[in-house]
Amino acid sequence: MEQTDKRHNFWQLLVVSSLIFGMFFGSGNLIFPVHLGQMAGQNWFTAALGFAVSGSLFPLLAILAVVVTKSDGLYDLAKPVSAKYAAVFLVLVHLTIGPFFGTPRTAATVYQMAAEPFLPKQWTTLGQWLFTAAFFALAYVLATHQNSLVKVVGKYLNAGFLALLAVVFVVAFLKPMGNVAHTPTVAYQTNASISGLLEGYNTIDAVALLALSVTFVHAVRGLGYRDKELTRLTAKAGTLSIVLEVLVYFGLVLLGTLSLGQLKLSDNGGVALSQIVGHYFSNFGTAFLGVLVTLGVFTTALGLVTSFAQDFHKLFPKVSYLAWLRVTTVASFLVANAGLDNIIAWSLPVLMLLYPMSLALILVSLTVAKKLYASVVYKTTIAVTAVPAVLDMLANAPAVVATFGPVAAVLHAYHTYVPFASLGLGWLVPTGLAFFLSLAWGHFRLVAQESAERAR
Repeated sequence: MEQTDKRHNFWQLLVVSSLIFGMFFGSGNLIFPVHLGQMAGQNWFTAALGFAVSGSLFPLLAILAVVVTKSDGLYDLAKPVSAKYAAVFLVLVHLTIGPFFGTPRTAATVYQMAAEPFLPKQWTTLGQWLFTAAFFALAYVLATHQNSLVKVVGKYLNAGFLALLAVVFVVAFLKPMGNVAHTPTVAYQTNASISGLLEGYNTIDAVALLALSVTFVHAVRGLGYRDKELTRLTAKAGTLSIVLEVLVYFGLVLLGTLSLGQLKLSDNGGVALSQIVGHYFSNFGTAFLGVLVTLGVFTTALGLVTSFAQDFHKLFPKVSYLAWLRVTTVASFLVANAGLDNIIAWSLPVLMLLYPMSLALILVSLTVAKKLYASVVYKTTIAVTAVPAVLDMLANAPAVVATFGPVAAVLHAYHTYVPFASLGLGWLVPTGLAFFLSLAWGHFRLVAQESAERAR
C-alpha cells in the first residue's frame, strides 16, 4: 500500500509540475530565447544564464511567495501594503497579462505562425478575426470546467507540446546548422548576462506567476492537498517545472546561436524559429511549427483567462466568475486583432513599471510576511521601488513622452547618477537600501518595545 501511495504522489507531482510549466510557458518563452541566441553569438551561455534568472528563477520565487504566505491570490499577497494598493496592483497586473497585452499576444502569435502562412493575402484580416474568435471561444469553454484543468493542461496539451519540441531539439542537435563561434551584437559583447536578464522581462513570467499561482493552488487543493502538504507539493512541483524550463531555455538559445551558421540575424524570434524549423522539415516545417506553437501557447492563454476571472470575482464578488471570464475572453479577442507587433510595442513601458514592483513584492513576501514589523518594510520597500519603476516606464515610453523637456531632464539625471539605471535596472539599489534599512528599523523598534515592556 505504501509503495502504491508513493507512485500516486509521484504521479501527482508530475501532473502539477506539468500544469505549472504549461500555465506560463507560452509564445514569449518559445521565441525570445531563440532570438537571444542569435544576438548573443559566442556569449550565448552567459546570456542564457541571465535569461534563466529573470525567466525562471523570478517566476519560481513568485510561486513560493504565494504559497509561503498562504495567499489566496494576488490581492491577498499585496494587501499588507494597503488594501487600496492591493486592489490597484491586482487590476494593473491582470490587465497587463490579461486582456490588454499578455492574453491577446498568445492568440496573435499563434495566428501569425500557425495560420497566416496558409491563407491568401486577401483573406488575412478576416482569417485573423475568425481564428482569434475560435481560439478564445475554446479557451472560454475549457475555463468553465475548472475541475478538469489539471487533466487538460497537465496531461494532454503540455505533453504534446514537449514531445514536439523534443523532436526539434533532437534533429537540430544531431545535425547542427553551424557552431557557436559567432560575433555577438553590441549589447551582448560586454554585458551579455545583464542583456539576457532584461530580455527575460519580455516573458512577463514573474509578474504573471503572481496572478497565475492562485489557479494551480486551487487545482492542487482539488487533488485533496491542504496546508503544509499543499505548500510542500507546490514547492516541489514549482522547482521541477522551473528546472525543466531552464533546460528548454538553454536548448532554444543554443538552437538560435547554431542557426547563424546558415541564417542571418532575424528581426525577431518568431521569424528565426520559423526559418530553423523550415530548414529541417522543409514544406512540412511550417505546419509542424504551427502545431508546436499552438500547443505551447494555448495552455498559457487558458491559465491567464482563468486566473483573471478568479481574481476579479474575488475583488468584485457581485460579478460572477463566468461574467468576468466572458469579459476577459471578449476583450482579449478584440485586442488580439490589433496585431502582434503593436501589442509588443505597447506592453514594454508597462512591463518596465510592473517588473520592479512585482520583484519588490516577492522579496518582502518571502522574507518578512510573518514578522510583527512587516507593515513598515512592505510600505517602505514598495514606495521607494515605485520611483525608479515609473522612471523606467517613462524611459521606454514613446519618443513624444521620453523626449519631452522636463521628462528628458529627469531621465538624464536618473541614468547618470543612479547605479544601473542606464541598463534598465535602476530600481536595484534603491529597492535594496529601502528593504534593508526598513528591516533594520523595524527589528530594532520591536526590540526596544519588548525591552520597554519587560522594564515595566
